[in-house]
Amino acid sequence: MNSNYYAIIMAGGIGSRFWPISRTSHPKQFIDILGTGKTLIQQTYDRFLKICPKENIYVVTNEIYTDLVKAQIPDMADGQILTEPVMRNTAPCVAYGCFKIESLNPNASIVVAPSDHLILDEQGFVNTIEKSLTTATENGCLVTLGIKPSRPDTGYGYIQFTDKTLNNDFHKVKTFTEKPTLEIAKTFIQSGDFLWNAGIFIWSAKAIVESFGKYLPEINDIFADARPVYNTEDEKNYIHSAYQQCTNISIDYGIMEKADNVYVLPSEFGWSDLGTWASIYQLAEKDYVGNAVIPSEKVIMYDSSDCMVNVPADKLVIIKGLHDFIVVESNNTLLICPRSEEQNVKQVVADVKQKFGTKYI
Repeated sequence: MNSNYYAIIMAGGIGSRFWPISRTSHPKQFIDILGTGKTLIQQTYDRFLKICPKENIYVVTNEIYTDLVKAQIPDMADGQILTEPVMRNTAPCVAYGCFKIESLNPNASIVVAPSDHLILDEQGFVNTIEKSLTTATENGCLVTLGIKPSRPDTGYGYIQFTDKTLNNDFHKVKTFTEKPTLEIAKTFIQSGDFLWNAGIFIWSAKAIVESFGKYLPEINDIFADARPVYNTEDEKNYIHSAYQQCTNISIDYGIMEKADNVYVLPSEFGWSDLGTWASIYQLAEKDYVGNAVIPSEKVIMYDSSDCMVNVPADKLVIIKGLHDFIVVESNNTLLICPRSEEQNVKQVVADVKQKFGTKYI
């Protein structure tokens, strides 16, 4: 195993589209949402154990989740849990992890990935990451992974690539597009040169630090100035103070869309970002009329089909006459909504917060 390989797991989100199961105090990355016996962050950590030494794996998360990370990944030392005092999107998160690693090992090669994605083909994922680490290191480029799309999904970002390649497989990136309309998504699929943006990045420490200096100089200065305190007892206080100055900006918008050395590797390893209940529904076991019920012991369905049901194991639930609905109960909250309107859950959460405060959020 290559001692220069490092992984950064981004685990600061609150997963509001999985409300009410995912809460601010206990978001979806810390939940066994598929009933596998392991939470999503535990599965992510286990995948990276196949790529780099355990001491080279870091988690960046909000400071309120420190105890959750420690409880779910007990092998992780305190110095590997990097805490953010406030949410500032992915660019500051990536900068913190990469500058800290670069200060430890200037020859590091780093993979950055979300904590809450599903990977069905783990060996395929490992092979893809190792291949990308080699290419990124040898060519000083920024690599992102693109998933070959199976449908015109409006919930994903898209990456357009050109015919120019590195090592025959890594295509030069032409454009990034955030969640498009259905009509635009259909044209993307038909063109054949668009991939879903998996939000997984691979680069050398040198290349990403250089890119921050070039494209996000203000964020670069904050984390470059912190070099003397990384891996000392002063690190947390310094970073928490400096974080308040960080711009709220994504790594995609801040660097990946601007840099001229970005390549995408078209990939297939059974990926899902588990972004909505629809993605859980697609993966879950279903009965003969299309109902996915997790857990199913005390749920009785009458004249109902194609529903996504997730309720407490000890609650008896009777559902009659519902078709294509989401029914979710957790934390003294019940959500019932059409599956076709699941993208509105974030707005529902905002409305609940406005009406009742944070009690139910």
